[in-house]
Amino acid sequence: MTRITGLGGIFFKAKNPEQLRDWYKKHLHFDISPWGGKTFFWREAENPEQIARTEWSIMDDKTTYLDPGQKDFMINYRVENLELLLQELKAEGVTVAGEIESYPYGKFGWIIDPEGQKIELWEPIESGFDEAAEPS
Repeated sequence: MTRITGLGGIFFKAKNPEQLRDWYKKHLHFDISPWGGKTFFWREAENPEQIARTEWSIMDDKTTYLDPGQKDFMINYRVENLELLLQELKAEGVTVAGEIESYPYGKFGWIIDPEGQKIELWEPIESGFDEAAEPS
């Protein structure tokens, strides 16, 4: 089984998220969505008809969403079979954080790496994507 199929997103904390979003909008021309982030669309190499996406988001530095991670950012990786992958990782001694959560755009699970970094694993359902909806 292929464990990681791509990069699903990058999420990081900021002391002043609105000001930082404005900076990215002004200087890098990021079109910020209503949920406070940017979606990058792309095509699957093996299936060019399939539209995929990678999320980018700035979060308030007081968010608990990155807990129990000990860092100010979190990487989201795309996976093919989240439930099986989490079972295998747990059997290998990897710390699994929380329970799987399901949304119209996919399933999410979390692990913690040896340095305390929370990692989000996402099994996407592309047909359930709503551009105005906040990702996980």
